[in-house]
Amino acid sequence: QVQLVESGGGSVQAGGSLRLSCTASRYPDLRNCMGWFRQVPGKEREGVAAIYSGTSTTYYADSVRGRFTISRDNDKNTMYLQMHSLKPEDTGMYYCAADDFCSRDTWFLRRRYNYWGQGTQVTVSS
Repeated sequence: QVQLVESGGGSVQAGGSLRLSCTASRYPDLRNCMGWFRQVPGKEREGVAAIYSGTSTTYYADSVRGRFTISRDNDKNTMYLQMHSLKPEDTGMYYCAADDFCSRDTWFLRRRYNYWGQGTQVTVSS
């Protein structure tokens, strides 16, 4: 069973930066497709970014493109989400997700990911 653990969340003011990490508990549990989702109470969990190792392709939601960068370090079994120019609307619980495949048409679909972390809270104040 793949186990994913997120870290790096916290509270920042608008305009600030945070870096989230997602570490797989065992090697080689960092799957080919790794993604970040976020959720606020009362709303659907939405895809933020994903990275597919098969083609070294990254995907971003329009709302974060240009501000967030997703990356992975396979040697450390860890994926990252570097977040800059944070906005209050970036507030939410951020979840790491993993599966074997993703594409431009599927990376943002929650149901396509079989493995999830417990989440790390990001709060951005205005």
